[in-house]
Amino acid sequence: MVIPSLSEFVEPVNVHRLSDDEGYLPGQIGQILLEKNDIDAAHLVIIGCDEWRGTGARRTTQGANMVRSQLYNLYHWHTDLVLADVGNVFPGMSLNDSYAALKLVVHELLKAGKRVLVIGGSHDNTVPLYHAFAGRKMLIEATIIDALLDLERDNPQYSRRFLLDMLTTEPNYLKHFSLVGFQSYFAFPSLLETIDKLRFDCYRVGRVQERIEEVEPAIRGSQLLSFDLCAMAHAYAPATTLSPNGFTGQDACKLMQYAGMSKELKVTGLFGFDGNDATGLTAMQLAQMIWYFMDGMQKANHETSLDDRSGFNEFHTLCAEVDTLFLQSRNTGRWWMQLPDESFIPCAYSDYLAASNNDLPERWLRVQERN
Repeated sequence: MVIPSLSEFVEPVNVHRLSDDEGYLPGQIGQILLEKNDIDAAHLVIIGCDEWRGTGARRTTQGANMVRSQLYNLYHWHTDLVLADVGNVFPGMSLNDSYAALKLVVHELLKAGKRVLVIGGSHDNTVPLYHAFAGRKMLIEATIIDALLDLERDNPQYSRRFLLDMLTTEPNYLKHFSLVGFQSYFAFPSLLETIDKLRFDCYRVGRVQERIEEVEPAIRGSQLLSFDLCAMAHAYAPATTLSPNGFTGQDACKLMQYAGMSKELKVTGLFGFDGNDATGLTAMQLAQMIWYFMDGMQKANHETSLDDRSGFNEFHTLCAEVDTLFLQSRNTGRWWMQLPDESFIPCAYSDYLAASNNDLPERWLRVQERN
């Protein structure tokens, strides 16, 4: 089933064609989609997008369908979660036409209250995802997982400078921005200094790998997440050739599980896979990342609302003469921290430890500076 207003913008996926001659086994995701692909009931809707002209390339790819082929063969453990797949967005006559189509499809799904997962294409396809929120005048936080900082103003490839539009376009609906997994030797120092002056957050790949739980609050508080495959080490995603270093497969799955657990996150993009994948291992890696995203969504279903304090442990601290309340979920172990205006923001256990030692957590300070 495809939402009627979107039918002219997407090509429905043929689940039968993606399976082998023997078809799918009972309980596999492909078999479940064959039996029922109902967008009206879906909690998560998948969209394919194979637009690459932002890199200067003219090619079309089958990256999204290659990921689907692997995903559909995985078993559906998450029985509380209804999954649907609308198919692939038709490429436009121009790059801007493709952006407009992707924006419209995501906008309509957001309006219908769906969580959206976009697969395929180059990283600049993040821009229409942002504009889907901006078109509804929604102020959002965004997390970008990438080895690169795509702010190179003079680069002819739009995919290497698209963040400039997201950060500077007026009116701007980007409340906060976090970059996760950048590799220092690919980043011009002054750009990172500018990001820091704006009180946006940047997490180097080594820091994330040492304490991956520290970036979970940034992901939890975001409405938009965009993951570029080049953030991963070549050994774990052979289709990416940017660097021998980066996130492992396990790191990527954990980050996607964090994303799934966020009830704030509405749109997620997995970009940078062009289908150049001789062994099929990169498509399998992406499929397993999606599986862990679904796993996170199911875990989040057992999280109680912050208004229901029976589901949380409460910890009061007096830090630098500021009385701060911390909440820890009894179901997931995640933490929240209260601000002076009595609102709560996601935080980590380390923030609670800092406050307990009479040090104002850096996360608390940076939020106050931005407000």
